[in-house]
Amino acid sequence: MNKYKLLMVVAEAAVCYAALAVVAWCRHVPDDTVMTLAMADAILKWREGGDGSYMALSVAAVKSMQVFGRTYPHAGYGGAFRRWLQDANPQPYNSWGNGAAMRGSAGGWAGRTLDEVKAMSRAVTEVTHNHLEGIKGAEATAVAAFLARTGKSMEEIKAVIVRDYYPLGFTLDEIRPGYGFDVSCQGSVPQALEAFFESTSFEDAIRNAISIGGDSDTIGAICGAVAGAYYGVPDDIRAKAETFLDDPLLKTLHDFESFWNRGQMDKAKVTEK
Repeated sequence: MNKYKLLMVVAEAAVCYAALAVVAWCRHVPDDTVMTLAMADAILKWREGGDGSYMALSVAAVKSMQVFGRTYPHAGYGGAFRRWLQDANPQPYNSWGNGAAMRGSAGGWAGRTLDEVKAMSRAVTEVTHNHLEGIKGAEATAVAAFLARTGKSMEEIKAVIVRDYYPLGFTLDEIRPGYGFDVSCQGSVPQALEAFFESTSFEDAIRNAISIGGDSDTIGAICGAVAGAYYGVPDDIRAKAETFLDDPLLKTLHDFESFWNRGQMDKAKVTEK
């Protein structure tokens, strides 16, 4: 992997404590970043102006993804998703691709309970990736991020993943020699989560994710979503990552962070009462 690819993956996983993925590749922003921020935008609009139903969240997700996707058309989307972005009546296309998981971390931060995180994940995922493996990969990522940000230990997070999503049962050292490019959730989400489970710091998690090769930016984004929630993101890495965002994307990020911070303050006030 060359130094530009390395920078891309580090930036992708590093953007902020909210675990929103940001990356730069030859000075354009890739699909992982655009769609993660589209999900953040959809959740913001749903929370602040929707009717509160999960159907309304699905509608918001479709609108935000199409707006963001059309604004950033050269982000590296897959063929089916590119067509979906341009469709006047977009329908799910039974995908099990890891695009479902790469964009799902915002729900792990916005959800107030584990059940709500799962429901939100399904609502924003099945509008495109309605295959069971796509739904599972997205939910596993959001759930892991939620558990990480709410103070669960690494052992507790892993126990939930193994019980409800993926058996794991491998180490990175064991799979590294033969692991290849795999865009399926079932072939990349377990590997991304294992990179987190074998880590000792945020940077170590990202290095783990990169080390196995494959679909490195997406594996880094999924791993980084959980690692950022668990460890926090070092200030210098965040600052560098943010330089790759244009003003509209940066505004979405900061608006989402402000929304989440307000929610934490409101929760603290309720607790005090």
